[in-house]
Order: sequence, then C-alpha cells, then structure tokens
Amino acid sequence: MSESTKFDELREKYPRFIYHSFELGEKELMFHFQIGEFHFRPKWRFNIDLGEHLFDRGQAELIAFSLGMAELVSYWKCACCPTVEVRCGGLSEQQKLWWKKLYFNGLGEYFYRNGITADFESFMTIEAPEPPKPPECDPELSGTLVPVGGGKDSVVTLELLKQAGEQITPYIINPRGATLGCVKASGLTEENIAAPARTIDKTLLELNSRGYLNGHTPFSAVVAFSALLHACVLGKKYIALSNESSANETYVEGAQINHQYSKSTEFERDFREYCSMSFGKTPEYFSLLRPLSEWQIAREFVKYPQYFGIFQSCNLGSKTNVWCCGCAKCLYVYVLLAAFLGDGELTEIFGCNMLEKAELSEMLDGLMLDGEDKPFECVGTKNEVRLSLKMALDKRKNDPPVLLRRFADHFPDFHPAALANYFDKNNFVPEQFLPYLERITNET
Repeated sequence: MSESTKFDELREKYPRFIYHSFELGEKELMFHFQIGEFHFRPKWRFNIDLGEHLFDRGQAELIAFSLGMAELVSYWKCACCPTVEVRCGGLSEQQKLWWKKLYFNGLGEYFYRNGITADFESFMTIEAPEPPKPPECDPELSGTLVPVGGGKDSVVTLELLKQAGEQITPYIINPRGATLGCVKASGLTEENIAAPARTIDKTLLELNSRGYLNGHTPFSAVVAFSALLHACVLGKKYIALSNESSANETYVEGAQINHQYSKSTEFERDFREYCSMSFGKTPEYFSLLRPLSEWQIAREFVKYPQYFGIFQSCNLGSKTNVWCCGCAKCLYVYVLLAAFLGDGELTEIFGCNMLEKAELSEMLDGLMLDGEDKPFECVGTKNEVRLSLKMALDKRKNDPPVLLRRFADHFPDFHPAALANYFDKNNFVPEQFLPYLERITNET
C-alpha cells in the first residue's frame, strides 16, 4: 500500500482527533488526546514547583492549553484525522488559522517524505468554542530564559548574553550530558536550570511500530510554548533562542519545504503575534542569533575551546553523547569547524577525520551543490558550506583529504561570496543586545 493510499484510508477510519483535557499541577502537566480507540496521555514533569512562584494562574493555564495544541500534532500525524475537536479550551477563527498554518508548514517535510498531497484548506478542520479574553496582568519581569540544546549555537548565545551582563536561566528539556555540560562550562550552576522532563505516550510509539504514519513535526513550537510557560512562571523578561538566518532556507529544490520551519523568522514573528493576542503581557520571545549566518556563528564558537569536548549536535548520537560521524549533521558541523580548526582539534572533538570518509560524498553533494536537495537536518545554506570548504581546503592544500578534493573538482575556480559582514536586518533582537552581534559582523 502506498503512503498516500494509507493516508486516505486512515483519514476515513479515524475521522476525529479529540483534545480532551490538560491538567496543570504544581509539578506536572498532563494532556489527554484520542484517536478512535487509542488514548494518549503525554506529560511534562517540572523540576520547579509552580506553587513557590508568583504568576498569573489564568495566563499559565492558557499557555499550558496552547502547549497541548503544539504537542497534539505529533499524535495527529499517525492517522491525519480530518477534524480536530478541542474540548478543553477555546480558539477564535484567527487562532484556528494560526494553528493550521503552523501544522501545515511544519509538516511540509512529513507530507513530502510520505508522498502525501495535502492542501491547506482540506488537510484539517479545527473545531473549538470561542476563547476567553486574554488576562489583564502586568507582571514585573527580569532576566533571560535561554533554551540550551547542547550545540554550538546555544553556546554562542550563552556567551554573548554573559558579555551583556544578563541574568541567565538555562532551559533544558530532558537534560543530557552535552546540555548539562555546556551549562557547566559556561560558568552557570545546575541549580538554576529549568529542566522539565517531557514524556511521549508509549501508545504512539506502538502505533509507529505497527506502520501508522510517522515523520517530522515542528518540535521547536513545543520548545517555544513550553519555554514561555516556564518564563512566565519564573518572571523572565526574555526568551532568547539561538536560531540563525539560514534556518529560513528551503530544503527541496523548487518547493517550499523547510525542515526548520518552526525555527524560521516567519514562525518567530507569528509566535510573537500569537502571544500578544492570546496571553496578555508575556516574556519577549526572540532569537539572539537571527542576524547572523551559521558561518559567523561557527567563527565565534571556536573562540571558546572550553566547549570543544562537551558540545554535541548529532541527533543519532545524542542519547550516548557521541558524534556518529556518519550523518549529515555531523558532516555539516565538521565542515564548518574545519574552516577554522586543524585536523588534530577536529579529531579530538569528533573521534575521526570526516573529510577522509569517501562514503559521505553524496551527502556532501547535498550540502554544497545547487540542484541537489539538502539533507533533512538542521543545516545551513550551501553558500556557507562552500565557503567553509574553500577555507578548509586552503588550510590543507598541501595534502587535501578526499572530500575536499571532491569539492575542488566541482568548484575548481571557486571565489566565495563574503559572509564576514553579513547581517540580517529581519530580526527581533532587543536593541541592547545588538552591539554584541555587530561586533561579530564587523570582524575581518
């Protein structure tokens, strides 16, 4: 059975997805979703006690409900029910359109890889009563919540905010070695970390193993709403993400499919507008690194060698805190850093010399060649990759490894476009932080 046929059959068999309830306690948040005979009860366990903090309870309930709206798409996708029925909260017509836009664009890769032809109007209908009015609260807010994923980008955000003298609270979902290690290397204490444990309902995993539909969802939207809930409870003024300009780029030639949609400027703008219309006064959500390219971020990151043996971006190796050295994410980060670091330092970080791995040639082509689809990983632009490869080749021109020879064969007379002075003005960075980004931009 083709995936598109399975899509149609599942939609017919399971016409309704029901968002039954959410329960926000002092240490836990639980949701209840249903598809036919299947019930899902994902939960969040907090390492902070909500009862010990001053915040608007009504506002927190609205955000918790919205976090459920962000979570539900991971369960909805197994059967793609035509109708989503919301029984535990309200949504205006504008809010329903907002959620449909997030789901549709955030599922672009999922539809593409499953061979599903979906259109915005018919892929989903959301039924919900009218929402309550946003609370009229005016909390005193200070400090910055910083989501930390354990990679180079959040490291640079931590370091820039430290330079700015900002009071930082790291935010880590399901802490692991790299995330905790990066916080410790930054000089921040583990006692101040907001570190919720997020649990996926095992029924979803069982359905995945039985052949129900599966694929990529806009997880960064889950990060956004959960970070907002924590920032409101803790009274933070800002939520500082680490998404860069290149997160806006499409991944498939001739199609608007973005693996990083919920990290894009478009989502960031939409999320800020949703908070404004739905929750009253909240912490300000922005990406500190939005004006920069990934290449500039890598150039800044190598100034902080205390993180070299700690940071980790490989999804396949995340549970065991290793670089697998066989995926596109590992190759991409390796190439970026090879522009600035020598082979010894790189081998120390990754455990191998990835530029010598001829079996990764096709993967490299997807990262650097026009006309080739980018790998579905959080990777930057092809121009950034080509610039990094050129710099890496210049550092190793006497004895270039196999992947750099491949680059030279494709681009024998390559003259890279300069990225040193790049600055994306389409950003929401508060004015007091801009000088720290302009310093990076103005470096030669």
